[in-house]
Amino acid sequence: MVASNSFLADLVARSQLISGRDLARLVFDVGRSVGLEATAVYVTDLQQTRLIALPQPVSAGEPSLDVDSSLAGLAYRMQRTYLTQDGLTAWIPMVDGVERLGVLKARGPDLSVADCEALAGVTALLLVSKSSHSDLLVEAERRRPMTVQAELLWAFLPPRTIGTAQVTSTAALEPAYSAGGDAFDHSMTDSGLHLALLDAMGHDLASGGASAAGLAACRATRRSGGSLTDIVTEIDRILDEWFTDRLMTAIIADLDVNDGILTWVNCAHPQPLLVRDGQVLHILQREPDLPLGWNFHSHTPPTTHRARLQPGDRILFYSDGVTEARSPEGDLFGEQRLADTVIRAMAAGEPAPEALRRLLQQLKRHQEHKLSDDATIVMAEWHPTP
Repeated sequence: MVASNSFLADLVARSQLISGRDLARLVFDVGRSVGLEATAVYVTDLQQTRLIALPQPVSAGEPSLDVDSSLAGLAYRMQRTYLTQDGLTAWIPMVDGVERLGVLKARGPDLSVADCEALAGVTALLLVSKSSHSDLLVEAERRRPMTVQAELLWAFLPPRTIGTAQVTSTAALEPAYSAGGDAFDHSMTDSGLHLALLDAMGHDLASGGASAAGLAACRATRRSGGSLTDIVTEIDRILDEWFTDRLMTAIIADLDVNDGILTWVNCAHPQPLLVRDGQVLHILQREPDLPLGWNFHSHTPPTTHRARLQPGDRILFYSDGVTEARSPEGDLFGEQRLADTVIRAMAAGEPAPEALRRLLQQLKRHQEHKLSDDATIVMAEWHPTP
């Protein structure tokens, strides 16, 4: 594949008036114009266990591939390009910033890895831009129907992974197709990273509505210049007024990426864990405040806690559905197993999103894939540049 990068401009220009259904065909056509025999676009399913081929003019071969046992899956997991032994086929991860979307398969006798990676990068951007209004792209991620409350929650949730050169945040939520009361948020602010994990009581549409309203209140207050205390007060008021029978636990935090100062409030939520140098530290343990929903915090604001992180620190926020998950024999998953899984992934050099994906897999195996409660994890890593 030998070409100037003008093929990328051609791809962008021709993408303006096509639907999500025609995206893989367009990538195929542009690839052919610069010497590739064929391309195929694979997106990951919601639970990150399979890679699903989008519709394209020439068969991609396998309609879906296993993330854990295929070369394509290896490219996805490690976020690196891999070539087949004959050198004729490349599997390139499609990443939006630090969010893994899938892989691009490129085949040809004279592959340029740099050009293939550029093609995969632009394809990833086009996938993101069209997924907001393309049912086909959304449905490609799903392997079974989704409940109404889960549909409501996923509509409010941000990408699973966000980040910059200074900080990365990645999150996971199960059961993906029937989540009820858990929700997470992470977003880059002017000074750093905002984090939130909410857990509304129950596992029905009202629970999903309460969590969605909580996320909306969090964002509206934050984007209007409100503090963490203001956010808690507003969520508390909304729950008391509109969801009178729903209590909610929450942990809401800001991380200043310049100096590593973590500021947080904890309303009856499980205590955060800090992983540093391969060890679990409990230095973020503080006495939690009361849950949200009683409008108590309007009169008695929650306590704001602060701690200074060290470069390389990873913070784990999680819902009680993680640590209190029980095996058929009654064995709790627990904090230690949670932390140990992350530590082993770090030692193996796995990217943060992959570490969290494996953690969720172990959690599901612990319960024999029969989750009794929502399980949500948010992991943030501060890695400032020198």
